[in-house]
Amino acid sequence: MTEHLQIQSIISNIEKVMIGKKNIAELAVIALLADGHVLLEDVPGVGKTMMVRALAKSIGADFKRIQFTPDLLPSDVVGVSIYNPKEMEFEFRPGPILGNIVLADEINRTSPKTQSALLEGMEEASVTIDGVTMPIPKPFFVMATQNPIEHEGTYPLPEAQLDRFIMKLKMGYPHPSEEIEVLNRLEKRMPIDELHAVISLEELINLQKKVKDVKVDSTMKGYIVELANRTREDTYIYLGVSPRGSIALMRASQAYAMLHGRDYVTPDDIQYLAPFVFCHRIMLRPEARYDGISTEEVLSRIVKRTPVPIKRKIIQ
Repeated sequence: MTEHLQIQSIISNIEKVMIGKKNIAELAVIALLADGHVLLEDVPGVGKTMMVRALAKSIGADFKRIQFTPDLLPSDVVGVSIYNPKEMEFEFRPGPILGNIVLADEINRTSPKTQSALLEGMEEASVTIDGVTMPIPKPFFVMATQNPIEHEGTYPLPEAQLDRFIMKLKMGYPHPSEEIEVLNRLEKRMPIDELHAVISLEELINLQKKVKDVKVDSTMKGYIVELANRTREDTYIYLGVSPRGSIALMRASQAYAMLHGRDYVTPDDIQYLAPFVFCHRIMLRPEARYDGISTEEVLSRIVKRTPVPIKRKIIQ
């Protein structure tokens, strides 16, 4: 099975559970292949948890779930050393972050200190307990969910922490016809219980390695940097996209190209992914909010005004 078909099989498997969310499933898989993490913001009950469980089952991964609450401690995330009187030594009890696919549910309902424990693991792919650094097994993918910041009892993630996520996605409510299909499927059974792995973890790790072989020529790199640079100069933007954001867009574009069976990145790939990769990295000035302009609108204007590199013919 080629890389393209392997990726499509994962997405098709998720669709057995998630109805009408193919684009979100594709983007989640792209983030996984790019070795990144996803922040999923939406109201409760639209299928965020089901999405992550379906992804974990599709690749046969070790799935862990962390329910973030105001009283959650960093040790509840990374693990803790407990003294064993029989052995007269400390034993390490690993926390849920030491899994392959980790669902960080309602991450903005816990304190910044506990949020940082998770985000440190995401950035370093390791955790430090009692002065000992422990690597997190690969593949390692975090999908954090958060309620809209307007909801009570939430702690907004600082900009530096938002930058750790390769993408920020929103699922939205299903169309009425899709919601009826959800009811039909769940009337007598739970589709998630019947889901099986379509590829192995070893195959997934191999896909992640091959994503980095997808060609990004100098004109495409220049296009990505130009888009990022224009967010730093726009009059409506207070904080523009960091170099980490440019890297994230390149990696995501490579995975998106592989998803579509190509070994090279095009301007269309970059334009499609830019809103998902850049928007949560941008802070608007007060004037933009007063004028009723959203981050998405500002970025859309930047993309439209940035000259697109001429597509060169690919010679096989």
